[in-house]
Amino acid sequence: MKPYKNKINRIRSFALSLIFIGVVIMYIGIFFRKHEIVMLIFMFLGVLAIIASTVVYAWIGSLSTRAAQITCPNCGKQTKMLGRVDMCGHCREPLTLDPTLEGKEFDVAYNRPQKQKDNKETEIDSK
Repeated sequence: MKPYKNKINRIRSFALSLIFIGVVIMYIGIFFRKHEIVMLIFMFLGVLAIIASTVVYAWIGSLSTRAAQITCPNCGKQTKMLGRVDMCGHCREPLTLDPTLEGKEFDVAYNRPQKQKDNKETEIDSK
């Protein structure tokens, strides 16, 4: 299993890869200069990938402005956190703002609604 990264950084990396994919698709279109329709299709697909990356960057920018900004207890740097659990963007320390999850093993599933319901049910059963 690959290591978990900060959500904001993962989405930004995806948007950056869309830009490179778009450029590569357009570059492939150059090889079809004799077939103008095929070349135009590749160019159009490349531009669509670049436009999609712009949309993703705008979306993550709006999410980033609303994210909780916290100080990592491990490295002491400011980082932004999305959801109930996330990783520090600098040192990959597991972080949570939910006091019921403190001390528990890091699990991305805590951000999903089903896992939250299961967690609340186990707390109710234990009381």
